[in-house]
Amino acid sequence: MSSVLVVLIFAPFAVGIATFFLPVRFSKVVTTVSGASSFVLALVLIPAVTSRSHVAAGSLLRVDALSAVFLTATTFLYGATAVFANGYLDLAKGAAGVRYGRRFYAGLNIFCWSMIAATLVNGLALLWVAIEITTVVSALLVAIDDTDGATEASWKYVLIASLGLGIALFATVIMYYAGTTVFGAAYDLSYTKLLAGAGRFPPDVVRLAFVLAVLGFGTKMGLVPVHTWLPDAHSEAPTPVSALLSGALLAVSFYAILRYFQIAVRTLGPTFPRNVLLIFGIASLLLAALYVLSQRDLKRLLAYSSVEHMGILAIGMSLGAPIAVVGVLLHVLAHAAAKGTAFFGAGSVVRKFGTKDMTKIRGAFSALPWSGPMMVASVLALSAMPPFGLFRSEFLIVLGGLSGPRGVVAVLLVVLVTLAFFGVSWSTTQMMFTQDAQVGSSDNPGSANPAKGEVSTSIVVAMALGLVALVVLGVHPPSQLNHLLNDAARELGSRR
Repeated sequence: MSSVLVVLIFAPFAVGIATFFLPVRFSKVVTTVSGASSFVLALVLIPAVTSRSHVAAGSLLRVDALSAVFLTATTFLYGATAVFANGYLDLAKGAAGVRYGRRFYAGLNIFCWSMIAATLVNGLALLWVAIEITTVVSALLVAIDDTDGATEASWKYVLIASLGLGIALFATVIMYYAGTTVFGAAYDLSYTKLLAGAGRFPPDVVRLAFVLAVLGFGTKMGLVPVHTWLPDAHSEAPTPVSALLSGALLAVSFYAILRYFQIAVRTLGPTFPRNVLLIFGIASLLLAALYVLSQRDLKRLLAYSSVEHMGILAIGMSLGAPIAVVGVLLHVLAHAAAKGTAFFGAGSVVRKFGTKDMTKIRGAFSALPWSGPMMVASVLALSAMPPFGLFRSEFLIVLGGLSGPRGVVAVLLVVLVTLAFFGVSWSTTQMMFTQDAQVGSSDNPGSANPAKGEVSTSIVVAMALGLVALVVLGVHPPSQLNHLLNDAARELGSRR
């Protein structure tokens, strides 16, 4: 199984380099194959991880149950986004279109590679390097359309994310210092070593490192108040990039926080790290629930929905009950599928109507006979409606909260999620179901009144993949996946 890790760490990067030189029509095929293969390899690792506790390749690459969850979410979205991008990109003819296509596919593959690498590397220092690479590559992808808005959003993203990762680097250094009290001046920051010695680390030092890690990596995760780059970047980036930012990058940043959480729980006990996550989680969920009520930009609406779901993840971890932690990990998988599908639908709507302004989009449900209904289904999934995966995950989180001492937090979670549901559903209902008198009068896609018909078959296929995954996660997750989620939840528990 170690060879699987080697392939996962090298193949997407090699594909990214190759697509910079290949003709665009070949890049589409190669990227789709790379994304699908990466997801299949991630699935192959699941039974190996659940039977052996971890799979390693040397001292630098290691996958355990926790990292396998995030690897699965990332690779699934990699494959689905590759399919979506094939239909979404309307490349111009000539040299300009060729250059754009090559930059886009090279950036897309290397971006996905960097997120995959973050889940595979064994150690806090390598984890920080991988997430730093995600910042550089994704910032270039945000700005790739070369508009004033995209350039401004990319610059804002670089400034805020770099500041956050500077804080995260400081957290890494402080955690390294905590380890020197046990291991001496020279040692590696591998997870195994840190977790083995965490019970003897200085509590005050670990407490500081954890807070800085939540603040630093929370910038990339989109936690309030360090979320301000997120709505602009997700709105201005090409839709395939927006899907990856929301569904995968935020989750990978959460994964980095959970690695510090594992150490903090073993050093400090569960109360302090859970309280820190609770504060950030409530702030994020509250602000996002209020902001979704007033959004007119479709992609910004989905961006604030991402802030909402990151708040749910943080609150879920703060509840502490094992069933709530399982719900959090399931939520990571379901959110990747749901948010990817929602952005795919948004891309179809924007391409059809030529605008992101939801007040100017009417009758999208009938104008897009396949992606319109699937867009509605994805919004229902994001609102935690059955039979989709987010209903199951949020049910487990709330059940865990009600069964423990933090029942009030669980009730507050339900109230804020319901408020966000009304905001998202109202805007979507107006856009999808309200009929304009002239809808269908024009044969020009991208006009205010487009004729009925799909933008691309590839977009429909990508959305169908996401919805199938959501139904599977909601109705009957595979037994191996359930074992993986339970094993990962145990890895996040206290062993003091």
